[in-house]
Amino acid sequence: MKEPIKVWDIAVRVFHWSLVTSFFIAYLSGDDAGLLHIYSGYAIVGLLAFRVVWGIIGTKYARFTNFVTGIKPVLSYLKSILAGKPQHYLGHNPAGGLMIVLLLIFLSLTSWTGLELYALEGKGPLANIQLDIHAISPAHAKSRGRDDDDRYAHDNERGHDWLEELHEAIANFTLLLVFIHIAGVIVSGWLHRENLVKAMWTGYKTPPEE
Repeated sequence: MKEPIKVWDIAVRVFHWSLVTSFFIAYLSGDDAGLLHIYSGYAIVGLLAFRVVWGIIGTKYARFTNFVTGIKPVLSYLKSILAGKPQHYLGHNPAGGLMIVLLLIFLSLTSWTGLELYALEGKGPLANIQLDIHAISPAHAKSRGRDDDDRYAHDNERGHDWLEELHEAIANFTLLLVFIHIAGVIVSGWLHRENLVKAMWTGYKTPPEE
């Protein structure tokens, strides 16, 4: 039996489990949108920023160049699974790499829409750079009547509701991706006879026998 090889460095492992924890806290606390939801969202933003940087300058198996491929390797890997002869990768397989990219994209979109929502309340890092489409001149402001104020408030409320629905829709789709990712980990681990959850905890994987 071959000796285990260190694949996932401590930074990748801490990132992974911190992101899992932060996402589920943010998702489960979404209804009340309190400080727990806000700060877990900030944690996700920080973790995503770190992962992008580490994906460029990090260790071998952490770099995007190691697991981000074109569609052909993904299809080839999926075909090998259907054929009962799955190709083995010490790092992420092509399908897993594609899922990671999708998760990073949709987690970023979820975070961005959440920050935009928070900015509409005049809070958060985007609050001071919001483009106010209702901006008017001081002269017009003096002559603006109650009907204009009501219309302004109504438009803002509609914009907030639309953005909130978009935020929730993207978050729900991201959750779907998470479940697909978990299913992929289970299937891949079973096919390759390796404990991928343990590997992401310890950092070590065992190469297959020749």
